[in-house]
Amino acid sequence: MNGLRNQTAEGPHEDGGDRPISIPSAQPACRDRDRTGPMAASAIRTRQTARHSNATLILPDRGIGSAMWPDQRLCDLFRVEHPIIQAPMMGSCTPELAGAVSNAGGLGSLGCGEKPATTIRAEAAAIRARTNRSFNLNFFIIQQEKTDPRVLEAARKRLQPWYDDLGLGDPPSELPPPGRGFDEERLEVVLSVRPRVVSFHFGHPEASHVEAMKAAGIVLVSSATSVAEARVLEAAGMDAVIAQGWEAGGHRGSHKPTAPGDGVGTMALVPQIVDAVSVPVIAAGGIGDGRGIAAAMALGASGVQMGTAFLSCPEAATEPARRERLRQATDRDTMVTDAFSGRSARAMRSRYAEEMERAREALPPFPQMYALSGPIRNAAGDSEASFFLYGQAAALSKEMAAGDLVARLVKEAREVMGYLSRR
Repeated sequence: MNGLRNQTAEGPHEDGGDRPISIPSAQPACRDRDRTGPMAASAIRTRQTARHSNATLILPDRGIGSAMWPDQRLCDLFRVEHPIIQAPMMGSCTPELAGAVSNAGGLGSLGCGEKPATTIRAEAAAIRARTNRSFNLNFFIIQQEKTDPRVLEAARKRLQPWYDDLGLGDPPSELPPPGRGFDEERLEVVLSVRPRVVSFHFGHPEASHVEAMKAAGIVLVSSATSVAEARVLEAAGMDAVIAQGWEAGGHRGSHKPTAPGDGVGTMALVPQIVDAVSVPVIAAGGIGDGRGIAAAMALGASGVQMGTAFLSCPEAATEPARRERLRQATDRDTMVTDAFSGRSARAMRSRYAEEMERAREALPPFPQMYALSGPIRNAAGDSEASFFLYGQAAALSKEMAAGDLVARLVKEAREVMGYLSRR
């Protein structure tokens, strides 16, 4: 079983200062006694099986995952004990973080983005030095767009006051080449490293790349922010779909750039995607503890992807200023903006982002916009122009080791699903 050690779902001991999650007190014993299993799991299985003749949620007799999960498909697909994915946050996730999550029974991830092939190979080797379990490498699907000269000039004029106030001179008159997508070099890296899972953001790879990775036994996953995108991903050969809700921190995984306010919340998105595709669905966005995991399962998700929850772990490469912000986070801390990168992303509120959002104008595409916003971000204070990426559930974060966090999440989810199954 891929070197999995025997584990329980009991989780870590309480660490003194943390309050347990809030679970309502037991209700009178006059409830319908036919409702057995977490959130009437049998009813979910029946609905899914009837809708998709090639998909079933019937638990296997001997699966890799813990029997506590109402849907084993993701555990069996990824070869993990718990369907909890640490999001591949570019710049924040490290081999140490990914290895710790995988060792705890979840799926550790590494964001590869614009990293050189040599760096990807070295970091994958560093993960394997820490764990013999499954892990995930994530890549961007970037459209090779060039900036319209008129858009560039308008953006330069708009940002000139910021450059003047910060003593930066003039904004750049030339931008770097468009970012690299999932090309032949990256495919070669993936086929040589052969992680259990490869995931994508902003779309899916071309058919020949999908075929090559599947032939190598690699499980493929990508993000969808709408039902239509989820259907496209299934048709393209993805083995699972991440339903990324508007609450999620970081860049929205939409296949085409969307306006910051153009999003669907996780609660509404997940069940609609579950009904639309036959592959397992992974809920993402606004999930900060075991209550969120249980809620996602109730909506029909086979697992969850969590990013912000892992930013406070010591293994993450989260900068000290963002760690401090997370300690003080509230539900209103963040906003969605494309003013930094050229694509919509949820980040901490700042004066720069709020000013840019007051007037919607075309900006250079992702990632070229970084060349214009980067000097401002580097010179201004955190409250003025920081690009601290995190989601709406940041206030639920706990500062603890990644392995202990996974165990705690499993324990919390089990408590909630156990309570609901007894109602």
